[in-house]
Amino acid sequence: METTEEKKPKKKAPMIILSLIIISAAAFGITKYMYSLHHEDTDDAQLDADISPVLSRVSGYVNDIRFEENQHVSKGDTLVRLDDRDLQIKVQQAQSALDNATANVSVAKANSGTSLANVATATSNVEAAKVRVWKATQDFDRYQNLLNDKAITQQQFDAAKAEKLSAEANLESINKQQSAASMQGQAASQLITVAESVIAQRQADLDFAKLQLSYAMIIAPVSGLASRKSIQNGQFINAGTPLFSIVSDEGVYVIANFKETQLEKMKTGLPVKVTVDAFPSEKIDGTIYSLSAATGAKFSLLPPDNATGNYVKVIQRIPVKIKLTGSKELMAMLRPGMSVRVSVRLD
Repeated sequence: METTEEKKPKKKAPMIILSLIIISAAAFGITKYMYSLHHEDTDDAQLDADISPVLSRVSGYVNDIRFEENQHVSKGDTLVRLDDRDLQIKVQQAQSALDNATANVSVAKANSGTSLANVATATSNVEAAKVRVWKATQDFDRYQNLLNDKAITQQQFDAAKAEKLSAEANLESINKQQSAASMQGQAASQLITVAESVIAQRQADLDFAKLQLSYAMIIAPVSGLASRKSIQNGQFINAGTPLFSIVSDEGVYVIANFKETQLEKMKTGLPVKVTVDAFPSEKIDGTIYSLSAATGAKFSLLPPDNATGNYVKVIQRIPVKIKLTGSKELMAMLRPGMSVRVSVRLD
């Protein structure tokens, strides 16, 4: 039969275990409480990156595709070549039109020179006609006096008068010819201006045709991984057709949707710890880069309208952009869309 002293230790064991559990729970609770005072966490977050869609600027048939799905490409690489024969013909047509416009300028300048020569000739003719009028007037005045003195016959006087009238009529005609020649000269000068403006227009047409021709070579706008290829050799594509997308090499970042009640002490520059679900053993450092200008709901296709009377308060979430500073090897394995957990260290 057991003694009373032997039973007492057995009764103390459950109390000790219960005490340890209470102490552990208290320590855990205190730790979590202290952690919550200086951190804000969320698992409503995912990796994101700049994705550049590549579209065709001209229509045509695909002649050559120079990349594979998910292949790394560098900025400026030619990735797709379209059939550009029709675009080359348009360049030749624009070049011919420019050459024709240039020749027209030469013709206009030659016509302007001829018109200026005609103006000079007309001016000389006017001066000669003025001299003839002056002489005819002098003769008429002398013959007038001689007729008064009965020194000449009426026939001689009439001849002098006719010569004077003829000279005056000739001067008037030559003056009109000079005016016409001057107007033709001005018109010829304006034709030069018009022809030169046509050259500028034809040069613009040529530049545009060359630009369209350059679009037959589709190049990578950024460096990164080319994905979502939706074209094949020989396929006809229209201008504006999406061909593929490039996930930029500039680095992935995190978009974390924090509750509005978590933003009281949150600001740009705060340190962040990020855990990617795909690599749970890795901790990636980061910093808050910016806070969204509005809630995610406000940017949705159909933002909620609480003015209908059926109002139920819902805690909104604010997208926060976080830049990562992990190792190159780990960053290279990250893909936009991966789920992550975010912990922000508050001041």
